[in-house]
Amino acid sequence: MIRWVFLFLIIALISAVLGFGGIAGAAAGIAKIIFYLFIVLFVVSLVINAINRPK
Repeated sequence: MIRWVFLFLIIALISAVLGFGGIAGAAAGIAKIIFYLFIVLFVVSLVINAINRPK
């Protein structure tokens, strides 16, 4: 999932350099959403693994 974030970030940067503001903004927004989703899933995974850890 982090690959998708970097992909959309690169698309946003290239689009911004070339002057496509709408595309750059949309790609940056998508990258932010995917990044936040990744962080939430990572935290949930850590909590579940901490709960299910054998003692």
